[in-house]
Amino acid sequence: MYCDFAYVYDNLMSDINYSKWADYIEAFFNRYNLKKPELILDLACGTGNLTLELSRRGYDMIGLDMSPDMLSCAAEKSTAAGVTPLWICQDMRNFELYGTMDVILCTMDSLNYILNTPDMELIFSLVKNYLNPGGLFIFDINSPYKLEHILGNNLFYEIGDEITYLWKNEYHPESKICDFYLTFFVKEADGIYRRLEEDQKQRAWSVDEVKHVLNKSELELMAVFDAFTLKKPSDTSERYFFVSKA
Repeated sequence: MYCDFAYVYDNLMSDINYSKWADYIEAFFNRYNLKKPELILDLACGTGNLTLELSRRGYDMIGLDMSPDMLSCAAEKSTAAGVTPLWICQDMRNFELYGTMDVILCTMDSLNYILNTPDMELIFSLVKNYLNPGGLFIFDINSPYKLEHILGNNLFYEIGDEITYLWKNEYHPESKICDFYLTFFVKEADGIYRRLEEDQKQRAWSVDEVKHVLNKSELELMAVFDAFTLKKPSDTSERYFFVSKA
């Protein structure tokens, strides 16, 4: 996953307001009485957009991702931005650090790519191990409603001068897995378009399933929110934000 796709990822995510995401995350620091954290780990950081936004705000950031290509893009952008997060190439299911964190993040529905409970338990256990006492674990997931009724069994596309993509999805209720089939046509320097294909899967996790894994890992769930609000999720919420504490 995320090989050639790394080079078109930012185009696919061009509608994301990373400043808004950072504002929302910082609001949790105040809400849960966490003085400005010094060290933050961004799990599954991708090409580092949120990592870089928080780094520009003065936080000491570590961005961790399993894709060397994604991290190569992130490193290029950090040089241009004049900030120096630490980039680590590891799988979040078995990551290792040299110290503990004040905050651990996992955003942009990265945990939906975890397809089974044992792997989710591994991640949450590692988070608990590497969080300072009182530290926060903040993460989001696409809701079951979004995967089944908005993304699932649907086709999305965008036609551009440099990149055109087709995004076809199939949702399987019995497994709660949504298959993503992405095809990109990327314009090369000679004007010829190169075809890239990427297949991905996301699992629909219910709030109760996530709560169970948090409890097993001995992380204290503080709250679950409808994304970018302080309201409880509804049946039609598209993204949930979880805030938990070590």
